[in-house]
Amino acid sequence: MKYSLQLFLIFLGLATFQPTFPAGLPVIPKPNRIELLSGFFDLTKPVKIKSEGISNASTRRFEDYLKSAGFKISNEQEAVIELCIDRKNSLLTNPEAYLLKIEPSKITITAAKENGLFYGIQTLLQLVSEYGANKQIPSLNITDCPRFPYRGMHLDVSRHFFPMDFIKKQLDMMAYYKLNRFHWHLTDGPGWRLQIKKYPLLTEVAAWRTHKTWKDWWATNRQYVNRTDSGAYGGFYTQDEAREIVRYAAERHITVIPEIEMPGHSEEVLAVYPQLSCSGIPYKNSEFCPGKEATFTFLENVLTEVMDVFPSEYIHIGGDEANKEPWKTCPYCQKRLKDKGLKNVDELQSYLIRRIEKFVTKHGRKIIGWDEILEGGLAPNATVMSWRGENGAIEAARTGHNAIMTPGAFCYFDFYQNEPVNQAEAIGGYLPLEKVYSYNPVPAGLTPTEAKHITGVQANLWTEYISTPERAEYQLYPRLLALAEVAWTMPENKSWNDFNRRVNDAIPFLQSKGYHPFTLSGEVTFVQDVDSIRKCILVTLSTEKYGKEIRYTLDGTLPGPASAFYSEPIIVTDSALITAQVFDRGEVVGKPVAKRFDYHRAIGNKVIYNIPINSYYPAAGLASLTDGRTGGLTHWDGRWQGFMTNGMDVTIDMQRVVPVRKISARFMQNAGTWIYFPAEVVISISEDNKTFTEIAHIANSYEVKTAGTIFHDFSWKGNAKGQFIRYQGLPNDIKGGWVFLDEIVVW
Repeated sequence: MKYSLQLFLIFLGLATFQPTFPAGLPVIPKPNRIELLSGFFDLTKPVKIKSEGISNASTRRFEDYLKSAGFKISNEQEAVIELCIDRKNSLLTNPEAYLLKIEPSKITITAAKENGLFYGIQTLLQLVSEYGANKQIPSLNITDCPRFPYRGMHLDVSRHFFPMDFIKKQLDMMAYYKLNRFHWHLTDGPGWRLQIKKYPLLTEVAAWRTHKTWKDWWATNRQYVNRTDSGAYGGFYTQDEAREIVRYAAERHITVIPEIEMPGHSEEVLAVYPQLSCSGIPYKNSEFCPGKEATFTFLENVLTEVMDVFPSEYIHIGGDEANKEPWKTCPYCQKRLKDKGLKNVDELQSYLIRRIEKFVTKHGRKIIGWDEILEGGLAPNATVMSWRGENGAIEAARTGHNAIMTPGAFCYFDFYQNEPVNQAEAIGGYLPLEKVYSYNPVPAGLTPTEAKHITGVQANLWTEYISTPERAEYQLYPRLLALAEVAWTMPENKSWNDFNRRVNDAIPFLQSKGYHPFTLSGEVTFVQDVDSIRKCILVTLSTEKYGKEIRYTLDGTLPGPASAFYSEPIIVTDSALITAQVFDRGEVVGKPVAKRFDYHRAIGNKVIYNIPINSYYPAAGLASLTDGRTGGLTHWDGRWQGFMTNGMDVTIDMQRVVPVRKISARFMQNAGTWIYFPAEVVISISEDNKTFTEIAHIANSYEVKTAGTIFHDFSWKGNAKGQFIRYQGLPNDIKGGWVFLDEIVVW
């Protein structure tokens, strides 16, 4: 992990001043400006701490951090570390900014506020961790501040409960990488996790269920039990325990934001307090009844206790995925609609959110909600957390509301981070490290004024399939480090290759501290681009293992140390099966990966959509199915096109009558995210787009309950001719299910 002092000296001697952070230093997130100075600070020297404008308690905490890094704190004057608050420095207008200057006998950290000093210390600790083995750290001058004020991590403790020590452990690492918001998802259908003194049944019954794993509970009766019952699974945090987490986080300049779900995802509450639902019957409704005053009495009482425990500026109120159908027939809801002059149930949800917002505002707080709180009109001071893509945040920003980006495609860390076949079962999706790192939370279409309303970005860890602390850390790290750099470092200062080197060095560090990170994939990742002018596909190969070589074959054989060395994109003009393998000094790393690429006859031809694509998953639009760009391992990657309920039905116009020998399309299935293969596929061909001849009728042979993410090609081979090719994926019987397909290949 450590770089040799000799190599660093060579680098230092050749380096000239750079306005941005040079690639060589091992800090995450990358600081935004650095100047290399001459000389080194000797870590063997006794160090005296001097502080200015800092409380004694804070000074002691900062000293503890420095001692833990190996600094020899003393009253001797051989070396000095100065910690200074300077509110007049023009370089410190950002409240989290810091200046770090390392000289041979002096280290100075200056900030306008204590959190800036704290972040300067974290940078210093990382430098010591990397270079400490040489007992020297390089002299340098860093000027740094974050891109966004909100840099968050979310943890779902409802689906699986996690102990206090685990949460503190994650707060430690959040602080080390300069994340400052811990979003604590405390309530949801699988279990209520916070003591509310006024409503003891929430923790005596609603916090406990019949099955330990969410998957088993979800697939069976979804019942709650008394905490004393045999086999009861669950848990909760007392208010004193929650206050301890708040205190522990605050010492690390992290704000804890509690989430209390409403109106949906409330099965556990309504099982023990059914009078708050529309039906009044346990286990029948998942949503609070907004027509009953008792609902608001309950929510306000709960929030009063929550706000007493959590001093955060924001209270998260959920607001997502509410089933509003019962409201349409509920007499209480219908009366509320009439009395308040509301047009529909969307406005009824907005009424609930607005009323809760007024209550929270009265207590000096603000609300955050998932992007569904936009439905029916957004409460005046609400902040939107956009998870269903970026549209919710864009809408909020354009109406002058703040928004936090957490779209599933880039920020859901419960997704697979490697080939699903090589990973423990997850909810689906595919989110490798590089994709997290590539994210820019500010959409290109926003004006500068609108862009200012994008206040930050957050990683979300939902725990349906994550039942242990070890698995949680495996999903979090090292992707959380990529998110930290997205949140802190300006885009022009980011570099994937540089980050890839630094994050590979961070893996052993995390392991040395008792964490359980994913050690990064030793497999090859394929990225393709279509050159329509040259009529070819350009295939780029990469690996997460920094500095390792890739070798490949084109004949279906396994690559060996003597196979072709990958150095530039591979050109595919027809069809090619590329098999690639990572090597380290001749030794195999990971597993070989093979993928076929086709520059086929349908590329560039018009697709007629007999059934419209779903607006949520349009991929690249109307050209997606014949653009030559195949999808990856997740429906979030912008390559898979989604259809809902009615299946899919498209016609490809080949422009002229042509002979056809093969027609194929790849579909995806992941039951955990309601994605299923079509019940059957019908392929027909026509010369006039009027009279079609059926040439294939292919039934699906896979069970809908098959675990994990699977793929299947529904293909036909034979002899036919025509100009119009109709490809139909007939719907299955699953209500609300999705059909996702990739490129339609024609030969």
